[in-house]
Amino acid sequence: MTRPRLVGLSANVQRPSKTRTLVETIVREAGARGAVEARVFDFVDAGPGLGAAWTRDQLPLPARRLIEAIEAADGLVVGSPVYKGSYTGLFKHLFDLVDPQALAGKPVAIAATGGGPRHALVVEHSFRPLFGFFGALQVPVSVYASDAEFTDGALTDGGVRERAALAGGFLADLLAHRASTAAPAALAAAR
Repeated sequence: MTRPRLVGLSANVQRPSKTRTLVETIVREAGARGAVEARVFDFVDAGPGLGAAWTRDQLPLPARRLIEAIEAADGLVVGSPVYKGSYTGLFKHLFDLVDPQALAGKPVAIAATGGGPRHALVVEHSFRPLFGFFGALQVPVSVYASDAEFTDGALTDGGVRERAALAGGFLADLLAHRASTAAPAALAAAR
């Protein structure tokens, strides 16, 4: 049986990034609970042409590969820094180019980072409706971290680390469940 493909996406445009650190933490927690093939991307990997493409066929190769990885994944960890109460515009633009059927039923863990606690509800008010549109299976625990919960770029807050572990655990459980139900169907189809 192949390991589930887990893709982490951080909507940051620079490295290092607190958002990427948070996404990597959730991915690592999911991997600790079950065997996954994990890759983490950020917008640096997409290159500067992502924002200039109005349609999918206008995407430069690095951005197209990022979208293909998202669509081919068995599960996702998505995160964005919060600007003015929402995920980044480039984050939304990328998901505008994702095939609407590609995420149906796929487990997704949601994360965000922001300057302070007043942005904490962005995961519920912005992310959940977006992934609800796609029909994604959103894990019940989202993770938000403010600047104060990082020290020198490392996630240091125990409560946020605990939420990341919960989100990663739920994600690992959902990936394992999907893999176990897909295996018998694949065997039956092969006969």
